[in-house]
Amino acid sequence: MARKVQFQHKTNGNGNGNGNAIKKRTGSSSSSNESASNPGSPVRTKNDMKGVSAEQQPQVPQNEYEKKKQTFIVRATWSLAMIGGFSLAMFGGHIYVLFIITAIQIISYKEVINIAQVPTKQQNLPLTRSLNWYFLGISMYFLYGESVIYYFKHILLVDKVLLPFTTHHRFISFMMYIFGFVFFVASLKKGHYKFQFTQFAWTHMALYFIVLQAHFMMNNVFEGMIWMFLPSSLVITNDIFAYICGITFGRTQLIKISPKKTVEGFVGAWICTIAFGFIMTNILMRYKYFICPVTDLGANVWTGLDCVPNPVFISHPYQLPSWTGFSRTFWIAPIQGHIMAFATFASLIAPFGGFFASGLKRTFNIKDFGDSIPGHGGMTDRMDCQFIMALFSYMYYQSFIAVYKTSVGSVIESAIVGLTVEEQLEVVRGLSKYLYNQGALTEKSLNALTNALPRR
Repeated sequence: MARKVQFQHKTNGNGNGNGNAIKKRTGSSSSSNESASNPGSPVRTKNDMKGVSAEQQPQVPQNEYEKKKQTFIVRATWSLAMIGGFSLAMFGGHIYVLFIITAIQIISYKEVINIAQVPTKQQNLPLTRSLNWYFLGISMYFLYGESVIYYFKHILLVDKVLLPFTTHHRFISFMMYIFGFVFFVASLKKGHYKFQFTQFAWTHMALYFIVLQAHFMMNNVFEGMIWMFLPSSLVITNDIFAYICGITFGRTQLIKISPKKTVEGFVGAWICTIAFGFIMTNILMRYKYFICPVTDLGANVWTGLDCVPNPVFISHPYQLPSWTGFSRTFWIAPIQGHIMAFATFASLIAPFGGFFASGLKRTFNIKDFGDSIPGHGGMTDRMDCQFIMALFSYMYYQSFIAVYKTSVGSVIESAIVGLTVEEQLEVVRGLSKYLYNQGALTEKSLNALTNALPRR
C-alpha cells in the first residue's frame, strides 16, 4: 500500500550523497521540528527533549493541570461547606431554612440586576438603584406577608397591633407599589427614557423569576420540610449524574445553547434521579419532622413535630397480579408514585431553567452571574434550576397531595371578617357551653367566662 512520505528539505539545491552530512548538521533542528509538529504526544523520551530549550519544556500543560486542580479543590471545599451549612440549618429548625432562602433570593436578585447596570448613566440617575431595591422590599413584604398570614392567622388575627396589618395586608402592599410606580414616573429624565424603562422592565423580570419563585420555595417549607428538601436534592442529584453520565458515554449534543449537555447524560441522569428519589423518600417519610406542616417555628429535629400524617405517606398493601406467577405482597405509599413525577420534572424540565440562564449570560457576554460562591460563580448560577423546581413542587403539592380541611385560623378569620361583635360573643358563649359538656371546662370556669362576657 502506497504511503505518503515526507522528505527532508534539500539544501544548496543539490540532492547528491550529502544526506548524512545534512542530517548531522540539522539533527537537532529536525528533532525540534518533529517535537513541535506533535504537541499531543503523550510520551517523550530523553533523546526527544535534548534539543528543546527550557522555554519550550511542557510547562503550560503542567500549569493548566495545577489550575484545574486548584479549581477542583475550591469547588469541592465550598460544595461541602454549603451542604454542611444547609444541613445544620435544616436540622436546627425551619426558621433557619427560611433565613437561607431569604438570603438566596436577595443575592440572586442583586446579581441579575447588576447585569443591566450602566454606572455612567446611573451617575446622572442616582435614584434608579434605590427604586430597584424598593420594589424588592415591597415584593418581599407582600409575598412574605401572604405566607405568614395563611399559615399563622390563628396567631396574627388575635393580636390587637397586628390585626389591622393582617386584614388590610393586600391593600397596604398595593399602595406601597403604587407609591413606587408614581415615584418612577416622576423621576423620568429627558435623554434617559430608554435606560430608565429598560431598568423598570428588568427589575420586574427579576422579581418574577427570582422573588416570586423563591416565595413558593418558602411555602414548601411551611407545608413540611420534605417538600423543600426533596425537590432540591433531586435537582442537585440530576446535575451530578448528568455530568457523570455525560463524560462517561455522552456522544449526542442535546441543545446548542449549552454545547456540553448530551442526550445520553440527560437520559442517564433521569434514571439515576428516579432511583435516588425512591431511596430518599423511603428515608424521609419515616420522620414526622420532615412530613409535618410547620406549627411552631421554634421546632427543630430534636424537639420534633407532631401531626396526623398526610395519607400520601401511609403505606398500603399491593398484591402482584396472578399472571405474574408471584404471590407476593408489597407495601407501597402513594408518595412513592408521586416521586416519579418530581424526579421526571427535575430531570427533563428543570434543566431548562439552567438553559434559560445560559442564554441570558450569552446575551450579555458573561461567564457567570457573579462570584458570590468561590469556584461556583454566582448564587444565580446554582439556583437557576431550583427556582422553577420549587414552583412546580408547590403547584403539584396543592393540586394532588394537599388535604384541605377547616383550620383554627380559617374559623377565626371567618368569625372576625364575617360576623359582628355581638355574633362573635354568641359564638364564644356557644363554644363555652360545648366545651363544658365535653368536660374540657369546669363549671366554675364556665360561670366565670359567662359572667365576664357583656350581656345582650
